[in-house]
Amino acid sequence: MRIFYFGILGAANIADKFCNAVAKIIDCEVAAVASKSWERAKNFAERNEVPHFYTSYEEMLEVEQLDCVYVATTVNDHYKLTMLCIEKRIPVLCEKAMFQNAKEAKAAFARAKELGVFVMEAMWSRFLPAVKKVREWILNDKIGLIELVQFTIGFVAPSGDENRYYNPHLGGGAAKDITVYAYEMTTFLLGQQIKSMTVAASWSKSGVDITNYISILFEHTMASLMASFVSKMEEQMVLYGREGKIVLPSPHFAGECFLYDREGTLVEHYKDEETQNGFIYEIEETMRCVQGGRIESSVIPHADTIACAELFDMIDATKGNVG
Repeated sequence: MRIFYFGILGAANIADKFCNAVAKIIDCEVAAVASKSWERAKNFAERNEVPHFYTSYEEMLEVEQLDCVYVATTVNDHYKLTMLCIEKRIPVLCEKAMFQNAKEAKAAFARAKELGVFVMEAMWSRFLPAVKKVREWILNDKIGLIELVQFTIGFVAPSGDENRYYNPHLGGGAAKDITVYAYEMTTFLLGQQIKSMTVAASWSKSGVDITNYISILFEHTMASLMASFVSKMEEQMVLYGREGKIVLPSPHFAGECFLYDREGTLVEHYKDEETQNGFIYEIEETMRCVQGGRIESSVIPHADTIACAELFDMIDATKGNVG
């Protein structure tokens, strides 16, 4: 097969990991990178052996013959750059959180569908082998009917109102940085319709949410999601069923998982010994979808990204509890 060429918009640190993953995939290369900063674009290209670099996003898209673009900027630019690629009929893989609100998500996916362009949120955690193993245990009824899910994720983000965590103009806030994992991992693994949901959030003086609590009532399961970037939390997901429980430590990195019976005895421990770079799986999925002429992935369908953007709207509506 011919080489599949990616372009990158944004020279953020996460794009280095993306380049490292691409280098491990046969017939896949990063052809170009674009950044608003000439120095950052040049240094990134040299560091990752990317042939071409640009200081204009538009120029890169017009000059390069790309199969897909990876958007690695801060959240505030995701919608604009995704739409730019869609209008040029170039497939898009965009970092999470893909959009800031449901209006952006619905508009982008509607246009992508209209023009027949593939678009996917880069929720890489859904593809990890340990997460797939948990899903397998659930589908095989290893713990019976799941009654309760607890998901906690949190760390102490660097202080300063101008960084990407605390700056509202950069799309800052816990919701778009880590709550997105809690919500999209939980909905993916349960695969149930949501009956009702309540949210609560605390806010920084700069105007971004810093701690989120989400309570979800699914068809058969209750879920409690807690996320914060002002407190270091024990990062794990626990699914409690009538016949046992499943524990997934550090669920967004997901290197292992544990299956317990109803007496609390460990019955199975799965450890991922093969994954070198977890981005590989989402990149391979993107390639399959684009080459197969699809406009969305079954693993991260448009509806799931829209639902998460609607959660952001709910969290934004609680603004006023300033810390």
